[in-house]
Amino acid sequence: MRTYTARGAVNLAVVVALCTFATGAVADCGSERAGGRGTQVRGTDPAPESKVRARQVADAWDGSKAAEVWGKGYYPMGEAVLLPENAFRNEADKLAYGARNLVLSGELPATPQKDGQVKWKSGGSVTLPLMDAREAFESLAGGSKDGPHLTVSGVKLGVMALATSRGPATVPAWLFTLEGYDTPLKRVALSPSEFPQPPIEPAGEVPTDELAPLGRLVGVAGDGRSVTVVATHGACDDGPAVDVLETDGSVVLSASVVGTKDGPCTAELRGKEMTVKLDRPVGDRVLLDAFTGQPVPYGEDGAGASRS
Repeated sequence: MRTYTARGAVNLAVVVALCTFATGAVADCGSERAGGRGTQVRGTDPAPESKVRARQVADAWDGSKAAEVWGKGYYPMGEAVLLPENAFRNEADKLAYGARNLVLSGELPATPQKDGQVKWKSGGSVTLPLMDAREAFESLAGGSKDGPHLTVSGVKLGVMALATSRGPATVPAWLFTLEGYDTPLKRVALSPSEFPQPPIEPAGEVPTDELAPLGRLVGVAGDGRSVTVVATHGACDDGPAVDVLETDGSVVLSASVVGTKDGPCTAELRGKEMTVKLDRPVGDRVLLDAFTGQPVPYGEDGAGASRS
């Protein structure tokens, strides 16, 4: 069944949430990932309209005021949460973390300063308001406390390394000591800079087999030569595809749905991780969604985490 996405009709926050938290028939993201990540290599044949749209987005952003603002800001491209080494030591701890069953033993510390500083490996820095320990803890906790739980026995302010749109950086982080672990769970203590006003409007009503919005950015490879994103699709198609247009100032990703079928279909939203290979490293180029005309969103809800 050929479906359409209308401008303004897609709430990307909902897409991200569905592909992060949901299970079962409503948003079958996990079952897609169970089969492994998809790899979208160059040489696909996107719809002509998709190519035109990608070029329009690139032309609008390259050299724009929005690109200038983006180039000076702090925009994470790595997980906000870094798990302790050897996490998790058992299935109960894994379940506890997934259920957000974190229990605090003792008091949270006062925030020692108002602001924190992002320091880039390549040079330069930016100062932003510091998240307090309570907000950081609540981004990780909030489960029912039924069943297995993790105990936080200590909290202090430190730093962690993080991939950003301007390359590797050192950022302030709250370090949570978990009982049974030798290294802390780290949570970034800064929120991203405010997004610039996009220089182009979202695409209008368009069939999803020509162009569809992306879900979120999963991460960028260490060498910068590939990016992994969540692309969404339905239950009655062959899955998503992602094409790429590279310019000196931007990397525009165009998502679409492959193999749409005629006839009735259940209203499922599925997400699949797709790894897109690039001709050269992303560097400080803006990673853009052709459909929205905006930077590809990166989830910072604390649900995802990487290991040190």
